[in-house]
Amino acid sequence: MSPETTQKIATWLNGNYDEATKNTIKDLQNSHPTELEESFYKNLEFGTGGLRGIMGVGTNRINKYTIGMATQGFANYLLKTYPNESISIAIGHDSRNNARFFAETTAQVFAANGIQVHIFETLRPTPELSFAIRHLGCKAGVVCTASHNPKEYNGYKAYWNDGGQLVPPHDKNVIKEVEAIQSVDDVKWTGGDANIHLMGTSMDDAYIKMVTSLSVYPEVIAAQKDLKIVYTPIHGTGITLVPRVLSEFGFTNVTIVEEQSNPDGNFPTVGYPNPEESETMAIGLAKAKALDADILLGTDPDADRVGIGVKNHKGEWVLMNGNQTAVLAFAYMMEARKAKGIAQPNDMVITTIVTSEMINQVAKQNQVNCYNVLTGFKWIAELIKEKEAKENYIIGGEESFGLMIGDQIRDKDAVSAVALLCEMAAYEKSKGRTLFDK
Repeated sequence: MSPETTQKIATWLNGNYDEATKNTIKDLQNSHPTELEESFYKNLEFGTGGLRGIMGVGTNRINKYTIGMATQGFANYLLKTYPNESISIAIGHDSRNNARFFAETTAQVFAANGIQVHIFETLRPTPELSFAIRHLGCKAGVVCTASHNPKEYNGYKAYWNDGGQLVPPHDKNVIKEVEAIQSVDDVKWTGGDANIHLMGTSMDDAYIKMVTSLSVYPEVIAAQKDLKIVYTPIHGTGITLVPRVLSEFGFTNVTIVEEQSNPDGNFPTVGYPNPEESETMAIGLAKAKALDADILLGTDPDADRVGIGVKNHKGEWVLMNGNQTAVLAFAYMMEARKAKGIAQPNDMVITTIVTSEMINQVAKQNQVNCYNVLTGFKWIAELIKEKEAKENYIIGGEESFGLMIGDQIRDKDAVSAVALLCEMAAYEKSKGRTLFDK
């Protein structure tokens, strides 16, 4: 073990850390020295997207102290950026183990720095956090999630005032401020309880109203309201909003995969909760087959990515890949808007450089500007901001099973994607086809 690692361990054993943490370190010293070294040999890096790592004690793990120090650095940057303004921030979390604790820790540190905090009362999808930032006029946001990583992981995603993740110059500037926090003694941990406000059903109502406004053909849904939909939240946050959104859209025949309906950070039915994987979607696929459903949908723990199952021409249930899903969604939003007479001459769509070139061709056929940006939804969000007064953004996405429909959020959103994909399936069914045919 290097002298630097030994010194870090000594600092945690002798510093202002809770007794449970110190006892865990002592246990690791006695029984798992290799794990102890892995926990302390470096500092968990705060990257351009925030933090992500395995939960546990140590400088290289996600815990109260690494979360608190990151939050203090972020708070310092906000205070420097808006020196004479009232600053507010929105905070959310998913179903992962300790996610609520990490979100509350984040809220307490921001609040102790005089920042007004709006925190969801319980778990919510990440896209609703992006929406809340814009809806409340917050300067920033944080969501505690590790997306579709295994259960041992958690994370901390940082957002700016447009509801998108950090982009230059803010990403690098926040990193500098976080790196400047050298000790837990630099963190303001308590004293701002009056600055913490809970968000609940009123934010849900506003978000759902926005999502339902994205529907292009409500009359088609009304005619196909009994479309057989099977949905699995894969033990995540999707259960809080997706069933209600499908109901608000007008769908009446929705079956929830019960085995995966309860939010549970141990993800007991899957190896890891990634809707891209057939193993993760296996229970849903079996349910869809048993019910002879029209479509299967699954969302990851923070409900920003969606996986879709459909029947092929042999009657077998298959999962569409991210490019197929994106092409179908882009095509529908462009073609349906044109057929409905609501397309605008300045409509635009945005995809990324790792995504199928077919989207560019579909956009060209529909006389819609298509832009290709770097990988990641923060770059889609940044281009929307640049084009805001000149072009009308309708959809963005990439092959990573993410879609961002409409400009009221600035991150991928599986809640609205589920609803629109079901609308697409209903539209195709009204023409005697399936999404697989399309």
